Amino acid sequence: MSAASRASRRPNRTRDRARGRSRDRAYGRVAVPTGVVVAAVLLLSACGSGGKSGGSGDTGFVTGSGGIATVERGSRAQAPELSGKTIDGKQLDVADYKGKVVVLNVWGSWCGPCRLEAKNFVKVSEDLKDRGVQFVGINTRDTSTTPALAFEKAYGVEYPSLYDPTGKLMLRFEKGTLNPQAIPSTLVLDRDGKVASRSLAALSEDNLRKMLKPILAEK
Repeated sequence: MSAASRASRRPNRTRDRARGRSRDRAYGRVAVPTGVVVAAVLLLSACGSGGKSGGSGDTGFVTGSGGIATVERGSRAQAPELSGKTIDGKQLDVADYKGKVVVLNVWGSWCGPCRLEAKNFVKVSEDLKDRGVQFVGINTRDTSTTPALAFEKAYGVEYPSLYDPTGKLMLRFEKGTLNPQAIPSTLVLDRDGKVASRSLAALSEDNLRKMLKPILAEK
């Protein structure tokens, strides 16, 4: 192909690329960073009232009274790696608590139901800390740690919280398992680090204790 022919084709390729970009804009095919997608998913589920999930297909879990879903001991999934910096800048790995019953609470300082349940978590965590129960928060969608720290101070929260502003830790839980799908969400891990139960709604003190009771009874 002559130089003149190649030169004559360049403007056509430029116009084709321009038309392609126009079509992408028209049909919404625009590249979106992963972090933005995660934030959008969390926005849709933020401060949800919870709901029923499970008991169908091969999920292996059922939802009982109070919206608490449970899994029999032999069918539980291992919790994913949950590690990183806490809201006060320390390093934390949930796997270090293996051998204890772990309560994971997904929360945000902006979330009304999270504020309602905070005092219940503080009370139960204090009551059960000598029985091998460790509470860990996962703080999400707070754009800085400042409001999260203020939340903890206001409600007297002394257990640690991982800082997960874009929800990446939440997305590590496999679909079809007891994964967090709303804010607040609460998961209980058994002593082997497996997910034993879940709530997708703010918990009263009674329901939190009810959620923990059968797992504490396991030997």
